Amino acid sequence: MPLTPEKQTRIILDSIADGVFTVDKDWKITSFNHAAEKITGIPREQALGRHCWDVFRAGICENRCSLRRTMETGTQIINQAIFIVNSSGERVPVSISTALLKDEKGEVIGGVETFRDLSVVEALRKELEGRHSFADIISKNPTMRRLFRMIEQVAETDATVLLTGESGTGKELFARAIHSLSGRRKGPLITVNCGALPDSLLESELFGHRAGAFTGASKDRPGRVTAAEGGTLFLDEIGDVSPRLQISLLRLLQEKTYEPLGQTKPLKADVRIVAATNRDLQTLVRRGTFREDLYYRVNVVKLDLPPLRDRKEDIPLLAEHFVRKYNRLNGKEIRGISPEVLSILMSYDFPGNVRELQNLIEYASVICTEDLIGPRHLPDYLRPGVPRPRIREAAPTPSLRDMERDLILGILEKNAWSRKDTAQQLGIHPSTLWRKMKRYRISSPS
Repeated sequence: MPLTPEKQTRIILDSIADGVFTVDKDWKITSFNHAAEKITGIPREQALGRHCWDVFRAGICENRCSLRRTMETGTQIINQAIFIVNSSGERVPVSISTALLKDEKGEVIGGVETFRDLSVVEALRKELEGRHSFADIISKNPTMRRLFRMIEQVAETDATVLLTGESGTGKELFARAIHSLSGRRKGPLITVNCGALPDSLLESELFGHRAGAFTGASKDRPGRVTAAEGGTLFLDEIGDVSPRLQISLLRLLQEKTYEPLGQTKPLKADVRIVAATNRDLQTLVRRGTFREDLYYRVNVVKLDLPPLRDRKEDIPLLAEHFVRKYNRLNGKEIRGISPEVLSILMSYDFPGNVRELQNLIEYASVICTEDLIGPRHLPDYLRPGVPRPRIREAAPTPSLRDMERDLILGILEKNAWSRKDTAQQLGIHPSTLWRKMKRYRISSPS
């Protein structure tokens, strides 16, 4: 008995390795091949007659459906990478293509979509990416790779580590990596931003206080050193600590003891110290604003993190990483950045370093409604045709201090003296910007 056309079509579709399904004009599935069953984990009988979005549950189904776009515009979609959710609730990476389904008269009667399982490709990508990542730090730069090896060696000891580098270079990530690889990893990692609080509050925050130590101290309060017991204490922006408080820090590092405010009996501290700064501590020592003995206690193992402008080969890796991160957070299916955007990023010096790159990818991923992030999705200061922040002309032989002051001043003027916008553009915290303005005697006009 000869096969009917419908039977022949089904046999052909079932022999194809890619998943194939068709829908009618009401978006109900009219055919579903064997590969589609295998990839989705949904039997053909359960898929037929259901709306396609009930079967695939992809992130683009709600408002960016590729098949809908094809049926509305007639434009085919070729090899678009998305994720679908299978019957077990797992996200499956697939590549989809769409086309119109027409009858013998050429009239549109529905749509057809093919999808290819990219799980093996995705696993290979993760394996390759793993060769360029270390404890959530992504880089293939030789200097960074050397730092990765040093972290593994340093983490095994209790030696004090000093992380130096510009704001936004990832000093806190390195501190977390050191802690997670150390013998103290089961203990807490406690972070203190030494530049965010005035001395009186910072001392209490670090060492705690006893009831009655000062007005308003109605009960004992343990400090961050106590909270870090058995773990790691990360002192960020240690270069901003006042000379008076530096004495207490020296005692903590040298004798492993400290005194809460209002108490005269010292307490023992079982903590490992990791410090970080974006300032040149040796220069501060020469100026007399940072104690020399504290500097040598902090500077046991020094790791200098390079700025992003010196490791531009990492920009494509980092951009792809941040796109995937914000896809997960925002429920997007953005495939990446366009070649034009990559060219813009590679030619930009990133004064805010990795943090600035992360911020602008987050911004772009929020406003992007397409498959790729294009130039129009970038912040204004990076978009072609939009003037970049004006930086005042430097002296013939400018110092780093002068260059930083001029950069901050130029961006403040560009942002109408909005500290919030300027800090975001520089990739630093507003409190850090405020301290820099104070240090460089930059005051807002009336």
